[in-house]
Amino acid sequence: MKSKKLAKKKSEMYKKLLLDKREELVGDISHISEETLKKSQKDASGDISGYTYHMADVATDNYDREFSLGLASKERDVLAGINLALQKLHDGSFGLCETCKKSISQIRLKAVPYASLCLKCQQNKEKKP
Repeated sequence: MKSKKLAKKKSEMYKKLLLDKREELVGDISHISEETLKKSQKDASGDISGYTYHMADVATDNYDREFSLGLASKERDVLAGINLALQKLHDGSFGLCETCKKSISQIRLKAVPYASLCLKCQQNKEKKP
């Protein structure tokens, strides 16, 4: 009975970590999207004059927009991982490696609560070209 309470306490701890991280990411994604997509190129550059853009300025603005959208996309991937981890918490499969089915270390889960692979499997995945 004592181990179930401990498991429930850990489950609640991970749920809180995941929900806090999800809230933070949703705010970040919203902010990036607002800043990047809702401003015209002229507004983003701060240019209020009627002069045409220099090609280098346009290229820099485009790069900045693509970079911001790339960040938002990466954060959406993490958000999907968080939602999957929350579902796994609900169905009881949280903390198990998707590849080898062994337990993911508590240290790893505290650092990356949405981790779906144990450290060894993650390293093997990153080594593959």
